[in-house]
Amino acid sequence: MSSTPSPTTPPDAVAADADREYQANLRRATLSSSVGSALEYFDFAMYGLMTALVFNQLFFDQSNPAMALIAAFGVYGVGFAARPIGGLVFGLLGDKVGRRFVLVTTIVLMGGSSMLIGVLPTYESVGALAPALLVVLRLAQGFGAGAEQAGSTVLMAEYAPVKRRGFFSALPFVGIQAGTLLAGLAFSALTLLPEEQFLSWGWRLPFLASVVLILVALWIRAKLEETPTFVHLEKREQTAERPLRDIFTKGLPGVVTGIGLRMAENGGSYLFQSVSLAFVTSAAIGLDRGSVAWGVTLGSLIGVFSVPLTGAISDKVGRVPVYRFGAVFMLVYSFPAWWMLSLGSTGLSIAVVAIGIGVAVNSMLGPQCAMLPELFGNRHRYLGVAMARELSAVLAGGLAGVLGASLMAWTDGNWIVLGLYMATLAAITTASTFLVPETRGRDLLRTEDAIRLSTTEKDSAYEAEAAVVPGSGAADETSSPARA
Repeated sequence: MSSTPSPTTPPDAVAADADREYQANLRRATLSSSVGSALEYFDFAMYGLMTALVFNQLFFDQSNPAMALIAAFGVYGVGFAARPIGGLVFGLLGDKVGRRFVLVTTIVLMGGSSMLIGVLPTYESVGALAPALLVVLRLAQGFGAGAEQAGSTVLMAEYAPVKRRGFFSALPFVGIQAGTLLAGLAFSALTLLPEEQFLSWGWRLPFLASVVLILVALWIRAKLEETPTFVHLEKREQTAERPLRDIFTKGLPGVVTGIGLRMAENGGSYLFQSVSLAFVTSAAIGLDRGSVAWGVTLGSLIGVFSVPLTGAISDKVGRVPVYRFGAVFMLVYSFPAWWMLSLGSTGLSIAVVAIGIGVAVNSMLGPQCAMLPELFGNRHRYLGVAMARELSAVLAGGLAGVLGASLMAWTDGNWIVLGLYMATLAAITTASTFLVPETRGRDLLRTEDAIRLSTTEKDSAYEAEAAVVPGSGAADETSSPARA
């Protein structure tokens, strides 16, 4: 990763140069991952907001508004269905040819699809072709997004210093909060437009603006170097020849556990971001759409601080205790949250959504950023993280909109049923935290998965830290030391 020093170069100067190069790459990796996360979640949060309040009106037959809403959330779920396929395809590439190539490809595919949504014709203009085109672009968007977050997660975990891996791995996920925050602000601003202008052209602007984030992300990622752990594999010719076989023979326990860990975090996120807005703006409750969307904005603002904070705390006390706190919090919060939403108070609804996103969801997201990469061995880490993230995205996030809208229609907006749905997701994740071993400080050069190890087994990452690959937790004579 660095140029060969002259034989006469003092050792201290070589170490200083290597350290400066590592710090520069760490900054690039953080910025690259953050921008990609911001783009993905800006698009997905904006799509969720538009699904409940715009797409159901513009892209579907209005003879049955309830079915139009369900159909709109169905297309929303289509994007999640494509994510595991994208995670599989790009995860294989990420473990065979490297993380950087995949991250450049996915940002173009994901961002380009989002931008094209902004120029789609509506149902009134072209009939059934409108939802068909929306489905195609939503599939492409989900296909690219399927590896984007997994890539960002793996990239930062493999670059981050061992003792602060939780904190550094969480930093790019501030991009998630920034993207969601930006989507909430943009949507709230657009709702100030007259209804006719908003539905005519105002909703298109955020999707067209995706091109700016695409260009910024490409510029940063063009300068990004490959991660130290993948370089370690390449040097020793240990890159996976059959990562797909490995993940289904050796890595399946980690994937299943990772899915369980994500059910409350991912499903809860989309329930608060989209289904709650559809619930409180329904005819039975009748709150203003723009006002309640501020709950998403405020929750994302809280997340800017709570995600890196919980990541840092997990460096001190471990990933599992912090993750379990978030899952239990959501479990306890589920029924009171939906009851308060049903009361029809704008201020209370904003607070409920903000706490749900900012505290319940993000207390799990913070430690998750390092925890998922630490669960998998080096040879199939990208694919393992992608499968755990994206299969859970279908089962939790993708179904959240369709099932949530269906439950609202079937029960006439019964808050107890929606609370039970969220509590079920939280219970699954809480149980999963008792199945996963503690992974804090794990050596990322190890090829076996953590889930196969005894929960009492200790990694030697801290003891070996004097001579490790930055962020890997393993010794390598060619690398600069990890920084505490």
